[in-house]
Amino acid sequence: MINRIRISFLANNFRWYSSIKKRIDYTQVPTLNEADLEEQQIKGSGPGGQKINKTSSCIFLRHIPTGMVVKCQETRSVHQNKKIARQLLITKLDNYFNKENSVEAQTKRLENRKSAANEQKKEKMRQLKGQWKERENID
Repeated sequence: MINRIRISFLANNFRWYSSIKKRIDYTQVPTLNEADLEEQQIKGSGPGGQKINKTSSCIFLRHIPTGMVVKCQETRSVHQNKKIARQLLITKLDNYFNKENSVEAQTKRLENRKSAANEQKKEKMRQLKGQWKERENID
């Protein structure tokens, strides 16, 4: 029984997430030109000890026209860090240029609408439960 509940919960959340993803407008997301980027591999810092201090796995990415900078050291792999840094830079540029129409802003708006609708449903259920309790006390 518990597994069925978990599966249905996950399925409902996936449907909700995929429906949000379908409603977002990705046409205004900027693209990166390699000529506009300045990329450096630098030595990382933080936990990890000698391995982190010796290898240059941290990626420093600068978008020359805007001057935006991204520094990424999520993984030990340089190639994965390059991909992640570019995704972070695209997100930053999207937020900078598109403001209210950026992908993050659209997602946040849709999530807020969804949570507001859930709150309305919860409030309605509370009211119905209160009415049932009042009827039980009268009888």
